[in-house]
Amino acid sequence: MAHAHSHGSAGPAEPRTTFLLVVILVSALLLTLAGLWLLWPSAGDVPDRVPARAEGTSFVDVTVTGPADPDTGSIPVELPSGEASRMQSPGPSVPLADGDRITAVDISGVSQPGVDPLVFMDFQRELPIALLAVVYALVVLLVARWRGLAAMAGLGLAFVVLLGFTMPALLAGQSAIGVALVTSSLVMFVTLYLAHGLSARTSTALLGTLVGLGLTALLAAWASGAAQITGTNDEMSAFLPSSAPGADLRGIALCGIVLAGMGVLNDVTITQASAVWELRGVAPMASRAELFARAMRIGRDHIASTVYTIAFAYVGASLPLLMMVWLVDQSPATALTSGEIAEEVVRTLVGSIGLVLAIPVTTAIATLTVPGPAAEGSPRPEPASDPELMAPVSEAWASAPPSGTAAP
Repeated sequence: MAHAHSHGSAGPAEPRTTFLLVVILVSALLLTLAGLWLLWPSAGDVPDRVPARAEGTSFVDVTVTGPADPDTGSIPVELPSGEASRMQSPGPSVPLADGDRITAVDISGVSQPGVDPLVFMDFQRELPIALLAVVYALVVLLVARWRGLAAMAGLGLAFVVLLGFTMPALLAGQSAIGVALVTSSLVMFVTLYLAHGLSARTSTALLGTLVGLGLTALLAAWASGAAQITGTNDEMSAFLPSSAPGADLRGIALCGIVLAGMGVLNDVTITQASAVWELRGVAPMASRAELFARAMRIGRDHIASTVYTIAFAYVGASLPLLMMVWLVDQSPATALTSGEIAEEVVRTLVGSIGLVLAIPVTTAIATLTVPGPAAEGSPRPEPASDPELMAPVSEAWASAPPSGTAAP
């Protein structure tokens, strides 16, 4: 007998489908934890950290107090004690002005007499970056409230995974594709459920994300080999082999391609899952096929906008490199396939393909999980006060018929 559900826009999710969804996700979580245990590097495999300064030197915070000497380039600075000193010029590419706060290296203990005792290292950016982070957190909290706080907590835990597992495992030479899949799966489990709650809708998005990540990893593994992505196209990568002999630069580049697509996949899958639930709320009598078709129209718009979002995100991050390539007199095809930017091109294409494939997969899963069409003439459901938190998985698990028992 048809009846209204006042607590959700389309009632609870299909019990059998949601129960199967839970079984698949629990299995994926167990595989993720098993991979975490197998790939966790032993202390002896992780290389020692490289000292940030040479022996006999020290870091000191200074403030620029005047212009550089036109003959020697020496820059007057003030030490924290108030004592005046001199710093070697970092060159014309690093313009300095009065009042700039600088971190310098004190080489007075190892330098020759007559040489300026300080060497420019970097600007002090702690205060402006901290203020920007505080503003970001306040904006997120004001707009998204507790959901925004949960999302930031999930982001913090994601960085714990990256710093505590991903980077040590890659430095120890563990399987890059395994590390990428374990990292992305673990991060998605944590961040999605923290930010969006334990629900059939979130679980649908999570499964769609995991499928998309798996497809992205397979494609990235093939593309990095076929396109000869070496991971040695910048100074930092060239520095790694001497400090971490066990690290596989090609594998690190492969892992980076997978992780780069993780955040965008999360965005499109949660949006598609929400779209299906909301469409069911406004079209309770629509068939599942019609629901899928409507949701895919939304998904196609999302694909169109997100694909160039990914491309321009990489363009912005690599703009100086692209400008240098543009200055070289060569054909566009040669420039785009050169070692300097081939990795960015492959990352963009692989991430975009994984994104496009994840949308129909997530939409199909959501269409099967969302409540079925309402009977004609049944009362229209009232809109939910918080539709994003409806249909909890725990309720679906409890309502699933026992094994061997026919459904009522």
